[in-house]
This record gives sequence, structure tokens and C-alpha cells, in this order.
Amino acid sequence: MDENSLLIEFQNLLKLSSETEWVEFKEAKTNYDFHKLGTYFSALGNEANLRGKASAWLVFGVEDKKLEIVGSNFRNKPGALDSLKREVAEFTNGMTFQEIHELYIDKKRIVLFQIPPAPKGIPISWKGHYYGRNHESLTALSTDKYEKIRAQSTLSDWSAEIIPDASLNDLDPTAISKARIEFSNKYPRLKIEMDTWDGFTFLNKAKITIKSQITRAAILLLGKSESEYLLSPAVGKISWILRDKDGIEQDYEHFGPPLILNTENAFSKVRNLKYRYIADNSLFPIEINQYDPYVIREALHNCIAHQDYQLAGRINLVETPDQLIFTNLGSFLPQSIKAAIHHDAPQEFYRNRFLAEAMVNLNMIDTIGSGIKKMFITQKNRFFPMPDYNLNSPDKVEVRIAGKILDENYTRLLINHTDLDLDTVMLLDKVQKREKLSNGEAKQLRAKKLVEGRQPNLHLSAQIAEITGDKTTYIKNRAFDKEYYKTIILSFIQQYGSANRKEIDDLLMDKLSDMLNEEQRRKKINNILYEMSKKDQSIINKGSAKNSKWCLT
Repeated sequence: MDENSLLIEFQNLLKLSSETEWVEFKEAKTNYDFHKLGTYFSALGNEANLRGKASAWLVFGVEDKKLEIVGSNFRNKPGALDSLKREVAEFTNGMTFQEIHELYIDKKRIVLFQIPPAPKGIPISWKGHYYGRNHESLTALSTDKYEKIRAQSTLSDWSAEIIPDASLNDLDPTAISKARIEFSNKYPRLKIEMDTWDGFTFLNKAKITIKSQITRAAILLLGKSESEYLLSPAVGKISWILRDKDGIEQDYEHFGPPLILNTENAFSKVRNLKYRYIADNSLFPIEINQYDPYVIREALHNCIAHQDYQLAGRINLVETPDQLIFTNLGSFLPQSIKAAIHHDAPQEFYRNRFLAEAMVNLNMIDTIGSGIKKMFITQKNRFFPMPDYNLNSPDKVEVRIAGKILDENYTRLLINHTDLDLDTVMLLDKVQKREKLSNGEAKQLRAKKLVEGRQPNLHLSAQIAEITGDKTTYIKNRAFDKEYYKTIILSFIQQYGSANRKEIDDLLMDKLSDMLNEEQRRKKINNILYEMSKKDQSIINKGSAKNSKWCLT
């Protein structure tokens, strides 16, 4: 935008006579809070989307009531405004200003931030939160506005868009051959007929192209590596990253189209080592791969099918010594893992419906929407921990697959109780991972006599400890009766006349439940001493709060 056009744009903004939902004026004479600036980026961009504006504007150097030009020295050093674009992008999933303009009127500097409207179907977040406007006020983005923006994605399917400049020459012949093989495996009754189909007939029948026109899904799954530019600004890559136990990167490789071939290449990078454990009543170890191939492929193919490509990010497969971490951009459409597992039917809404249907036809994902449930069942049958889904971010899904046994008692329990239903196994998995259960979930496990203890420190019950042969761990995890600890303290004081806090800690710390961490154990001792001195009145502190000296009353 040249200076004359910018001046006209600025004058038009002033003619609005007051701030609107998509325009904000600020004096910002010397500086302006970075976080506050980011919240306006989110709010104005979201409002511009809802009002069909090509841009939103945040203007520094103008008083916001009378719209008087006062001038601004915000980031008035060379290059300072350019670096702001990168700084903002770090907290908005890559989005930043369309442009930052400087305009001088009567020697007064005005800074105009040109903000892009939120992409269709994708509200703009700032540090994980969504903002909007209520008239001139900055607020959290209301639920109805959020849903209105999200609903825009149902009106269009990124993966089904035709690429005008693409042709059959942009597709990889080897990938097409692989697609034919997988299609015939999926639909064996069509194998003989398929042999008579030419290239576009097959691609149309497999729903990879539309009326012999190349779609984005076709480039993603079957495109030549050099054809990836046709997807720009979207990124069609999987990044495999190897990290050591300290999280330091050791190796990496990127895999682009054709993904029907390169998912196998990414899978081959994973070091699927042998894992050994001893079963009950056996002198010989059970040897099993760290990861089941189905679980890896399902997780990776789900990332491809559900990635929000409009966010222009990669799919990541991070390998550590004891787990695999899969991440893709975009919200988790079933909303919860429980919903995904119990909903034995195809998903009602797909972010990339055309791509998902093509992957079903090419035998890459499950046609009835039960792939996630099968991942959990596979891990259960291997006696391994359940997959962990981190759905805390509104724009990213993270799945962790453990490559080792976390708790041998959990494994023994599954071996000895193969009849446990998947819901129960998932709750027991949360117990072994020391995750807090809801009161209803804890009640469900107690009713089956599988756990004892109080939230959040549940542990396997005495009955299960008997079955698994781990009575020692049960005793360590179970809390002794409170009177037991009081008796020990009284005996010590009777023997030595008094006890300070360090001596009491040394006396009890190793006798408290192994389910408690150090801070929880100290708090437990605090409660016991308080009860003994105030309620029982069996001991008294003749020292100070900091240097205690507990004696018999």
C-alpha cells in the first residue's frame, strides 16, 4: 500500500467517528503492553471475519475518544516493527500482521497495524485464548461467535478443492500403483473390473479426483515430491524426530507427498525394539515389540486425515527411548476420548471429509470410525499402558504411545483378568499413571474391589495384591491406621524425653504410604502432630514453630 492509499485508508477509518468491533485506536505515546496488543490481534481478527472485512485495524497515535492525532513513539527504532511480526506469530499458531504501516501527519507518527481476518472455520487465539469485542470493549470471544466461525469450516472442505494448474503428471506413478493395490484389497469384488480402468477412471472411482480434476487430497496422498508447492501455503509433511532421554534432538527427517508411500517410510524410522517381561509362574521372559504396527499406522494416518492444513504446520512423530508422540494441528472433533470409543459409527463431521473418504478407499483408515477404540484394545491385549490423548490445546491434538510397562502390577492384573472391560482398564490405567479420577470413576473401581485408598492416591486393593502376588507393594501403598503413627511418636518421646520436627520426620517418612510424595507426607505429619497436640492433648510443643521441641503433656 503506497503512502497516498494509506492516507486515504486512515481517513476512512477516522470517518467511522468511533471505534467499531474491527477497528481500535490507541494513544500509545511511548510504549504499549505486548500481551494487550496480542489480545487485540485476536479480537479484531475474529471480528473482521464475522463482518466480512478484508482487514482489521489497530491504530497507535490517535486518542480513542475524540480521535485526535497525538503521535506515537511505539517501537520507533529501525527494524523494531518488523521483529514484532515474528514475536506475535509465536503466540497465534503462526498468524501475524498483514502489514505494519507508518504514516506521518503534521510530523506526528501514526502506526497502523493491518490485521488479517480469522481464516474460515479457525478463530484466532492468543496464547491459547480467544478474544472478541462487545461494541468497543475487549472481551473473551463469546460462545456463539466462536461457533459461528467454526461452522464456516463445514461449508467448505479444504481437501476437496480443485487445483487448476495441476495435472496427472503431478502424481507419482508408483503411488498410483500402490493406491490400486490397496483399493483392490479394500474392494476385492472390483479387482477384475478395476484392471480395465485408465488412470483418471480409477482416481475418480476411488474418490481421489473430482471429474478428472486434481484435488488437494490427490496431491497430498499421491503427488510427486516436487508437486508439494501446489498445496502452498499449507504444508503436507510429516516430521520424524528422534530425541534422547534428556529431550535432546539426535536425528530427524521430513516426509512429504506422496503420503501413501511416505507414511511407511516414516514408520520405518521408528526403532521398534524388543521389550521383555517375566510372566507369573514362568522362568522365561515374554518378548514383544515396543509398539504394535497397527497402533503406529492408525495414529499417523489419523494425523493426516484430521490435520488442519490451513494452519500451515507439520505433522510430528517424535520418538523417545520409551514412547512415541504424535501431534497434528486442529481441534479434536469427537470432543473426548470417551465419545470416540463409545461412538461405534463413522464421525458425523470430518475436517477433511474428501481426504478421509479417499483414505478409507485406499485402506489407510477404518471405515466405521472405530480406529481409536481398536488402538486401545490392542494396547490392552498387549498388557501395555493405554494411549494418552492431550486435548488441552484448542488447536492441537497430541497422542502418546508408551513403549514400556509402567507398573508390573497393572500388567499382572490384565494377565489375570482378561475379562475386564475396556472402560475399567482405562480407569486402572489412570491409577497406574497417578492421574486423578472423578468420584464416580473411583466409586466404579471400588465397587469391583479393584482399588483402595483416597483420591488422588488410589492403589490396588488387597484382593488384587493377593492375585498379582504383590503384597509388599500393597502394604507400602496402603496407609497405616493413624493411631499407629501416634504410638510411634509417643514411644520415641517417652524414650528420649522430647523430639524435634526433623526427628519425627526421620521416624515416619519411610512408614507413610508410597503413594504420597514428599510434600504430601510432610503435610500428613503436620496433621498428625496438630491432632495429637490440640485434640488428644497428648503432646505439647515447648519450642517454637520453627524450632519445635515436642514433649509429653
